[in-house]
Amino acid sequence: MTAARRPAEPGPSPSRAAELFQKISYLQYPALLAALAYAVKPAFTGLAGIFDDANYALLYMGIGIGLSSLQDPTRTQNELSRKVWQDPRKGFLFLMLIAGQAFVMMVAGLVGSYFASDSALNQLSLGLFSLGLGMLGLLKTAIDMHEHHRLDKNAADARHPVQETYP
Repeated sequence: MTAARRPAEPGPSPSRAAELFQKISYLQYPALLAALAYAVKPAFTGLAGIFDDANYALLYMGIGIGLSSLQDPTRTQNELSRKVWQDPRKGFLFLMLIAGQAFVMMVAGLVGSYFASDSALNQLSLGLFSLGLGMLGLLKTAIDMHEHHRLDKNAADARHPVQETYP
């Protein structure tokens, strides 16, 4: 005879999960600061190791941008963002810009890695590919934001222009 099964405990509510991912998305800032540090490091230490520093800068930028894709797409960060996502044409153009950048970075990274003759160029190409993957995550979030905030599909945004400001 088997023991009586207890019903599974419910998982976190979507709002708690969304809050958790929103908080995790703030890790983008330390990652982007690390990318900035690696980007300016050669200016202070000389050009020795510039390819390694550029690779790390690209990797940390990709991680930071990828973490930013965890933010809640129902919120806008500022007035400019709200205006872009509410306008169907501006939003579409911005989505195409992000998609083009992601595609170019990923293709350039893969092609560069394939044809790289030395290790430094290969690593730099993989860093560029990582940045492209981060942009791909950003594109997914941007699509969600555009669909949620469009005035031609969501008239509620016209009554509530700014959903949320971040602390």
